Amino acid sequence: MAKKPVKYTVVDAFTESAFKGNPAAVCLLEEERDEDWLQALAMEFNMSETCYLTRITEPEPLDSSATISTPRFRLRWFTPVDEVKLCGHATLAAAHFLFTSSLVTGNLIEFITLSGVLTARKVMQGDKSDALKFENGEAQECFYIELDFPTVAVVEVEHNSADVAAISKALNGVSVIDTRKTDQDDLFVVLPSGKTVVDIKPQFDDIGKLPGKGLIVTAIAPPESEFDFFSRFFCPELGLNEDPVTGSAHCSLAPYWSQKLGKCDFLAYQASPRSGIVNIHLDEENQRVLLRGKAVTVMEGCVMV
Repeated sequence: MAKKPVKYTVVDAFTESAFKGNPAAVCLLEEERDEDWLQALAMEFNMSETCYLTRITEPEPLDSSATISTPRFRLRWFTPVDEVKLCGHATLAAAHFLFTSSLVTGNLIEFITLSGVLTARKVMQGDKSDALKFENGEAQECFYIELDFPTVAVVEVEHNSADVAAISKALNGVSVIDTRKTDQDDLFVVLPSGKTVVDIKPQFDDIGKLPGKGLIVTAIAPPESEFDFFSRFFCPELGLNEDPVTGSAHCSLAPYWSQKLGKCDFLAYQASPRSGIVNIHLDEENQRVLLRGKAVTVMEGCVMV
């Protein structure tokens, strides 16, 4: 029997402008698809992430505290070459798709993922007059989406002078202030200034030879900016030379900068060519990171095979 067409939506996440932020393809599955098909479609889209949603109608054993009335979906994330355990921007994109469709009527969604139960909450912008914008003559809601993610620890590691030289070379010779590692196996590199982060000329072949899965670079933001810190994320190993805006990276950036700046609320700027903005609250007691951002739908269609 022929498979049903799969509806997809392309959403730009962590931005309120089309063609900015980080794009993700969101696919709603009405029937099972095999792993090869999921990976092949992600390669076909060739975006930093393609995610797959499946509605859950029965309570999940791993989430006994959840209210049955809260809509829940299974959510999986794929790069062009592999499945990943955590992805912020594609989760935000999936939530935006659901909140702007007829599939969800409330302000809360629960996702069952490889990283456990993640929630997305719709947060209206300002008062009623601020919460509406007009597109094509029609009123549209203006809202943020708040994601509730686990923190990712950043640990000190011993890098010798040759390691630091290799990292500097991969970033085209920039000075390196500090090198650490996350417990998600990403290198975590601190640079002298936000301008240095912006001006990096990454050498992707050299980045691919560094230890670890990906490379997070960060620095304190320029004092004249509205932001607390800048960052970029490179991950050739997962088929992403540079990820435009990386929600999951901010799960390690938040605790690091909280220690450095003595605060728990941040406005972060990811300085990729597409750029993006992430509002962050660190819940130190529960070791959670609340990531807040906007999104824009830019494309809709059907996969016919």
